[in-house]
Amino acid sequence: MTRARRAAFAAAALVAAIGLAALGVWQIERRAWKHELVAAVDARLHAAPVAPPGPDRWDAVNAKNDAYRRVIASGTFRHDRETLVQAVTERGAGYWVVTPLETPGFALLVNRGFVPKDRREAKTRAAGNAAGSVTVTGLLRVTEPGGAFLRSNDPAADRWFSRDVAAIAQAKGLGRVAPYFVDADASPNPGGYPVGGLTVVRFRDHHMVYALTWFALCALSLFFAWRLWRIRE
Repeated sequence: MTRARRAAFAAAALVAAIGLAALGVWQIERRAWKHELVAAVDARLHAAPVAPPGPDRWDAVNAKNDAYRRVIASGTFRHDRETLVQAVTERGAGYWVVTPLETPGFALLVNRGFVPKDRREAKTRAAGNAAGSVTVTGLLRVTEPGGAFLRSNDPAADRWFSRDVAAIAQAKGLGRVAPYFVDADASPNPGGYPVGGLTVVRFRDHHMVYALTWFALCALSLFFAWRLWRIRE
């Protein structure tokens, strides 16, 4: 290999090392961001419940600042407008029961909890469909538009794979609806269904592994460049 070719390969290895080091630094920064997010969510989970954001705050609701915030709301359930969203939980496969809660000024979609497939029909869990005013405590969740992986929501067929607030509101003919939904807590419903409190709060954190991988590849690129530079004619 000529000196010119060795120099070119060494330069390419140095450029690669710089890029790999930048990726490693980026993963370290992502790890710090993820830890801040986890700490913020943990604080919301253990805070006292507050009123859900009203229409004057809807434009500002986002996952960064509001997801998993504990909220409390009172109103009347519209059981005739419930939506079943397919779900897989620690209790097996079944459905989330998403029901509009009519509150003063707007409706709020509440994921009341899980029901197995044999409780799909409302008449099989009629005891849990309370009439009159109720108070719900739960976690604010950001809408899930579109559907699930490789499975799109089909409003016309009333087939749902995600809790898409806007699409559900339109399909059920609801009026003014908050742009988020609420996962009800584990407060038991009469008859045992739906089963609330099954929200999974988990954040994947592999950033340190990724960072170490990028830094290791950076070190290999630097070693390769050094070896090329040391070779004599």
